[in-house]
Amino acid sequence: MSGSTFGKIFRATTFGESHGTALGVVIDGVPAGTKIDEKKIQDLLDRRRPGAKTNGKANAAVTSRSEADKAEILSGVFEGKAEGTPIAIEIRNTSQHSSDYSNLKDAYRPGHADYSYFEKYGFRDYRGGGRASGRETCARVAAGAVALQFLEQTLGKKFSVTAYTLRAAGISCKKIDLKAIEQNPLRAADLNAARAMQEKIEALRAAGDSAGGVVECQINGVPAGLGEPVFEKLDATLAAAMLSIGAVKGIEFGAGFEAADMTGSENNDQIYAKGSKAAFRSNNAGGLLGGMSNGDTIIFRVAVKPVPSIFAEQKTVKRKGDKFEETDLKIQGRHDVCLCPRIVPVVEAMAALAIADAVLQNRAARI
Repeated sequence: MSGSTFGKIFRATTFGESHGTALGVVIDGVPAGTKIDEKKIQDLLDRRRPGAKTNGKANAAVTSRSEADKAEILSGVFEGKAEGTPIAIEIRNTSQHSSDYSNLKDAYRPGHADYSYFEKYGFRDYRGGGRASGRETCARVAAGAVALQFLEQTLGKKFSVTAYTLRAAGISCKKIDLKAIEQNPLRAADLNAARAMQEKIEALRAAGDSAGGVVECQINGVPAGLGEPVFEKLDATLAAAMLSIGAVKGIEFGAGFEAADMTGSENNDQIYAKGSKAAFRSNNAGGLLGGMSNGDTIIFRVAVKPVPSIFAEQKTVKRKGDKFEETDLKIQGRHDVCLCPRIVPVVEAMAALAIADAVLQNRAARI
């Protein structure tokens, strides 16, 4: 299967299926000597993994499937440092319930990739969605953890990537408090909004339905000038990274779609002198000008669709020979109700991969 590699110099190739033996990633281009802390990789995987709890409480938004998501570095690291060779990381599956999907062998779930995968390849892994499953993102998070370590060592302590749930189940954060993110199961940046989100999601779970939301991400400490103009702008690369996440259906930077209703005088970020650098009085551009970073905070939002695996009965078709016939389908198994809290670390990982690749490409920009 093509399309499983992200990046040009700092490259991550993921492999594996939801109900296969294991998932994993091969990371090329990590500069030799980069310090690799295996615990930091595991810590980020623990933030994404199913079955995780916040403050000792289960999250109503998350599937009951419990996986250890233990990362094992197979190659490319010696005595805690990258060797400059491919770094391979494997994550074993330990809690597959493949029988939960037996009724999907010939039927196609609404909102899933079942039909398009079959039409492309002629057959499909119907157990949990196979390669199209959100479980594939654990490999991305492992790769992103390596990218983050490279960036922290290259760009310094001012560099950070922070994502959070901005809206879920139709309820929005009224304020942005970064300290609140890991204090609630929704990873929302507003504790009051998080409680309301949780109540709404619990009601949707009881009704057999699901919810979507919006995840916002801030990237700080990125120097001006990253990104390749024209076809490989940094915002285009970040957009490709985010839209490669299965549940993400849209992205906007800075003022985003609101810019369409602004005037130029409202939208332009006025510039002023700040020592030896230029700075901006606002950030409607989202930290990006001409497809390159401008030194300000890069900020974007992604739209996350409702979980397609709902427990309410739905209309679909099933294959019978070379024809289709209509049928009713009731999905079984263990599924998320809202993906936002688990997509937060995936957004951070993909952002880190995009920035790491841009940093390495920029080293060839001038003498």
